[in-house]
Amino acid sequence: MKKQLVSRILLGAPLAVGVALASAALAQDAQQPAQRPSSVSTLNLPANPQLFGTALPSVVKATAIVNGEVITQTDIDQRLALLALGAESEIPAEELERVRQQVLRNLIDETLQIQAAKAEEIEITENDIDKTVARVAGNVKQTPEQMASYLKSRGSSIRSIRRQIMGEIAWRRLQAKKIESSTNVGDEEVQAVINKLNASKGSDEYRVGEIFVSANSSNEEKSLANAQQIYAALQQGGSFVGYARQFSEASTAAVGGDLGWVRPEQLPDVLATTVRQMRPGMLSPPIKVQGGYSIIAVQDQRKVLTADPRSAVLTLKQVSIRFPQGTTRAQAEPTVGRFAAATLNVGGCGGADKLAADFNAEVVESDQVKVRDLPPALQDMILEMQIGQATRPFGSIEEGVRVLVLCGRDEVDPTLPSFDQVYAQLNEERVNLRSRRYLRDLRRDAVIDFR
Repeated sequence: MKKQLVSRILLGAPLAVGVALASAALAQDAQQPAQRPSSVSTLNLPANPQLFGTALPSVVKATAIVNGEVITQTDIDQRLALLALGAESEIPAEELERVRQQVLRNLIDETLQIQAAKAEEIEITENDIDKTVARVAGNVKQTPEQMASYLKSRGSSIRSIRRQIMGEIAWRRLQAKKIESSTNVGDEEVQAVINKLNASKGSDEYRVGEIFVSANSSNEEKSLANAQQIYAALQQGGSFVGYARQFSEASTAAVGGDLGWVRPEQLPDVLATTVRQMRPGMLSPPIKVQGGYSIIAVQDQRKVLTADPRSAVLTLKQVSIRFPQGTTRAQAEPTVGRFAAATLNVGGCGGADKLAADFNAEVVESDQVKVRDLPPALQDMILEMQIGQATRPFGSIEEGVRVLVLCGRDEVDPTLPSFDQVYAQLNEERVNLRSRRYLRDLRRDAVIDFR
């Protein structure tokens, strides 16, 4: 539930965070000397009363007022709680305040985006939000009501998600009206890119993700520190997609920072140099670029307009043997050994069913499997296999030991991207740049009162 929920929604900090802060505040208040006005003297109140019943909720105090709209500590705590669901661990105490301030900045931007959409008479209905909430809940096999209960139990709320969804819809529609409608890409520009692609056949291109943190002369050091902290969290296993959605200030934040397939020459020179030195799975430290800092993740690599074996589409049969709960490795090894020997002469996909019958195993057939979507170790085995052969056994005693039998392989011939695809990429780049400037202007003109 946790990972799926966050991959569709966002990240944030632990339930314990909000509780701890509230408890600390109450404890601090309790240490102050009682200042009773004379009007209560007739009540003869005890100095240390014993309390009964449930505690009253902590007072919701404004943290920031954005053009008259209040962002409360509760808003921040509930958004932080979403981060904890994604990280599956509490935010370190020394990082908590920095993350809290970043969440506040995000909420301020979100508020500005919603306000700007309203000013442009862009209507976002409850039904619009309901549809997205239902889709998110469905993706984690929950009803909206069940998801709301789950979030509440973890210190967040369905209201926090609905607010975030509203912000994303508002920004997307605002971009369409104010930016995309006035962004122009000429036919000659598109053709120039296509000509360059033809000329660069065989060169490398990369599937790239980006987290962008803006910076200017007044906040350079702080922005760099934020970017470095994000980088450290990613190195410790944080979700790149989740952190991009939460912290990136690029328009690609809504899609987890995904830039798609790009050639280095399509990127700013400093990013191009970095990407050329990276391999799939690598992450760059913050890189100084125009307007801020970028953290780059290379997810995949291929040759431009050149056949790539890892692009092949496979038909596979998976044969899995399972062991009773509590089976030790020593107890399972004889069966695994016989299973491994039998797979050496599986006899093609037709023999997979007999193999399964001999070991009381399960068979699952799957087609349209791309080689590059398999785990790296399995990719290496599959690329060396002929049709009808099986991989070495893999898995675990607890979750089952399995093999993949290769039933078919369709090579994919790379094609030149269409005119429309190139146009869309160029347009996206320009919309991204103009969106950053537009949000900067919204911040500049806003009246923000911090409390």
